[in-house]
Amino acid sequence: MTEITRVPLQPIAKGALTKLWLGVAAAALAAGGVVYASLPPGIDLETVTAGTGASPKDGDVVFIKYVGKLADGTEFQRTPDEPIVPIPGMIPDGVPMLVGGGVPGFNEALVKMQKGGKYTLHIPAEKAYGANPPPESSIPPNSDLVFEITLVDFMTRDEAEKKFKAVDEAMAKMNPEGAKGAPDKAPGKPE
Repeated sequence: MTEITRVPLQPIAKGALTKLWLGVAAAALAAGGVVYASLPPGIDLETVTAGTGASPKDGDVVFIKYVGKLADGTEFQRTPDEPIVPIPGMIPDGVPMLVGGGVPGFNEALVKMQKGGKYTLHIPAEKAYGANPPPESSIPPNSDLVFEITLVDFMTRDEAEKKFKAVDEAMAKMNPEGAKGAPDKAPGKPE
């Protein structure tokens, strides 16, 4: 018969478990701080639900759902509740937006997000619209903005243009008379 050699377990030093948990917490905070440290001062991106995979790059097209609010909670814009133009396997749900083509603070945060993630974004006025908000909006000059954002999906601009073109061609085949007078670009389609 084989004999098993017993090895006595050493007792854990007093405070070692606390040090272990403090180390784990410090590592988690440091990892989270990398994302926040790479954003310009004043912009705060809070992860509500973590996404997965890579992040979009400047020039990509993101498909997002969002609610825009002033710092006092007054809502100034939101994506429609019904799908914009989702075609399963082709066009994701959400509003298409070109990364790099909008509010600077918004763009700087988009490249830190991941597909499927939900985020709260705080943008100071100087990284939002500053003294010149869009004339048709209800945003007062020099307003800090808060956005609740879900990054549904993203793709390269070339991929998005090909998919929108395929959808336009399919719609033209289904309704040739309506397509003659239809605008060249669909609403929300990236330029």
